[in-house]
Amino acid sequence: MESCRRKAVEKRRSVMQYILIADDNPDITDVLSEYAKKEGYEALLAADGEEALRLFGQYAPAVVLLDVMMPKMDGYAVCREIRKTSDVPVILITARGEDFEKIMGLDIGADDYIVKPFSPSEVMARVRAVLRRMVKKPQESVANKNVLVVANLMINLDEYALSIDGQRMTMTKKEIETMWTLASNPNKVFTRDNLLDSLWGYDYYGDTRTVDSHIKRLRAKLDTVAHPAWSIQTVWGVGYKFEIEG
Repeated sequence: MESCRRKAVEKRRSVMQYILIADDNPDITDVLSEYAKKEGYEALLAADGEEALRLFGQYAPAVVLLDVMMPKMDGYAVCREIRKTSDVPVILITARGEDFEKIMGLDIGADDYIVKPFSPSEVMARVRAVLRRMVKKPQESVANKNVLVVANLMINLDEYALSIDGQRMTMTKKEIETMWTLASNPNKVFTRDNLLDSLWGYDYYGDTRTVDSHIKRLRAKLDTVAHPAWSIQTVWGVGYKFEIEG
């Protein structure tokens, strides 16, 4: 295990990979940058949201760590801008750990959420975890041919697009991944733990309420267009399934 990690670090050093760390507290950016260097990354440091976006556009980092509360532009706004053009892993960092804030961060496209105070070693472990999940996704997509059509629903993972009756829906990355997981397994019941592990990864430190809130928001968006041939059904006490009518 340790030898594999050393090889990964050496590979990153041979082909320079950047990690963007955005936080207005220099003590935090200094500590995280030191740990990032040990992992083989070149750290890009930003003290506000606008600087973070500028560095992101200039260097195309492999992973982004964003403090939620920053001057000029907060972490949520930066994440939204990044998601318009990139699926790069984004981890949000905050001093507040309320569920609604975690859910909002994940719904706008963040891959993970860390609450201060934290261990720098834990942050690097989260970075490794989200990068492992990113490596797996293209293989899964190829196996599923990237496009799924069920009645009037079409999901395109290449473009991260979802449409109903030809109308493109405004969806977050996580919402599209949720629909792909459910719709590609019609009538299969997924427990809340199944969905949490599948979509956020076993490394994610959350609970099943995240799944319930996520599905509620997803349904609200889907129900703006009629889809009588299919639906997301709640299986009480268990979880959810994508049901094809008739």
